[in-house]
Amino acid sequence: MAEDSKKGLVTALELGPVALFFVGYLLLRDRTFTVLGQEYTGFILMTALFIPILIVSMALIRRITGHLSKMQVMTLVLVVVFGGLTVWLNDERFFKMKPTLIYLIFGVILLVGLLRGQSYLRMLMEGMVPLDDTGWMILTRRFCAFFFALAVANELVWRLMSTDAWVNFKTFGLTGAIFVFFIFQGKLFQEHGTGEGD
Repeated sequence: MAEDSKKGLVTALELGPVALFFVGYLLLRDRTFTVLGQEYTGFILMTALFIPILIVSMALIRRITGHLSKMQVMTLVLVVVFGGLTVWLNDERFFKMKPTLIYLIFGVILLVGLLRGQSYLRMLMEGMVPLDDTGWMILTRRFCAFFFALAVANELVWRLMSTDAWVNFKTFGLTGAIFVFFIFQGKLFQEHGTGEGD
């Protein structure tokens, strides 16, 4: 498989489960389902479907690339745990908390590294971004602050706003924020890039 095709397929597999969750939620949000005598909302049902879809997606990514990043593995574990709790306890709050926990974990990991004078981001990203040592430390500080900001934002949205608002925020807001964050790192990549990715 050509490298560009492989990257495109991996991106589709990463974004696909979130897109399917969003579409499924829109279709089922106003419906209630009875399973084994227990009533579930469309949100809970889509959470239950999201877990195996994400597992299959990650398995395919691993098959295509030969590995999963630490970030992908951690995200998968938290989705299974918190998604499972959401379905088991029939309480959507657990799934809504998941992004907060993911961003807090990543933020704390990066902060510990920074306090030790190291860039743990380099290990998490597994060399995807060719930067010199100074560049990695700057990017790590920025990512650390960004992850904590996303955790706070997710908490505010799910606690203060409707489920519809949270699903839109999770699907578009968080994804858009990450995209914009990377755009604003362009100058850093230019000044501290090593050219190893060329």
